[in-house]
Amino acid sequence: MTSYKLLLLPGDGIGPEVMAEVEKVIGALDALGLARFEIERDLVGGSAIDAHGKPLTDEALARADAADAILLGAVGGPKWADVAYEIRPEAGLLRLRKDLGLFANLRPAICYPALADGSALKRELVEGLDIMIVRELTGGVYFGEPKEITTLPDGSKRAVDTQVYTTAEIERIAHVAFDLARKRSGRVASAEKHNVMKSGVLWKEVVTKVHADYSDVTLEHVLADNCAMQLVRRPKQYDVLVTDNLFGDVLSDVAAMLTGSLGMLPSASLGAVDAKGSRKALYEPVHGSAPDIAGKGYANPIAMIGSLAMCLRYSFGLGEAADLLDSAVTRTLASGARTRDIAAEGTTPISTSEMGDAIIRELKHAA
Repeated sequence: MTSYKLLLLPGDGIGPEVMAEVEKVIGALDALGLARFEIERDLVGGSAIDAHGKPLTDEALARADAADAILLGAVGGPKWADVAYEIRPEAGLLRLRKDLGLFANLRPAICYPALADGSALKRELVEGLDIMIVRELTGGVYFGEPKEITTLPDGSKRAVDTQVYTTAEIERIAHVAFDLARKRSGRVASAEKHNVMKSGVLWKEVVTKVHADYSDVTLEHVLADNCAMQLVRRPKQYDVLVTDNLFGDVLSDVAAMLTGSLGMLPSASLGAVDAKGSRKALYEPVHGSAPDIAGKGYANPIAMIGSLAMCLRYSFGLGEAADLLDSAVTRTLASGARTRDIAAEGTTPISTSEMGDAIIRELKHAA
């Protein structure tokens, strides 16, 4: 059996807790003969600042570059609120994305049947929800230059962030979205603001041009603000939703909360396919570091475990193992197991570790 090299970056807050559950799942996959991994570990974010004075060392970046895939827990927290902007915990994650060329962020929003009543929306609006948001991750306003705060002659200040996209950047993310749609329901919605932003004009133009190569996929253009409203009004109208870095950040969080909890959702950040057919990839939950509950055993590990399932599927082609892990999560939830974030009023939640153990039991039973 092929052995894959995984770099684990637990990070900050609840990151180490949910990563510990993933390590248990990795051990179970190995014991069951479903997948085998060589594991390395390093620091990122606040933990790296504490140890090295920077959010990502060159050595950690080199390990990430050499790995077949990266699993990351979470970064940030109030402990590092006063560090210089250039070395804030999030800068470590941004460097990983930029230096490894991880331009395509896949963020599924799936509502498990057992949790449909936990959504802020009515059950009929979210039951069966399965959206894949494809967010461009290394361009746009988060990376554009100039990015600065300057003092004006009158003593006031002016802040500038620059939204920049090139044809090539838009083309490659559009291809990812259309390719994914071919494996799903054959529908893509592209969200931008062409009515007020020149970058939106180019985005719409390029996505439309790329669509000419995908006659079997339908394309809809939607203004990003209207898309946010539609996600709350009638979310199941979307299947694959492709958008830029800024709007993707916002829309994916809106979609995530339709499912009942940010603690449920994984993500993948993918690079370009190289000559050998492989690609750089980083997988992480979308829930953040949640420092207020760190160390209490309250964290939901499902998003982190789901990130491992995405890794099995997209990096290693282990679709059967990914399906088994996803179904183990579904059955665990159907059994009534709930961490604090998804527990109904009057029920007794289980701990982070207990949820991990319950998923592993279902995985072993299915395998």
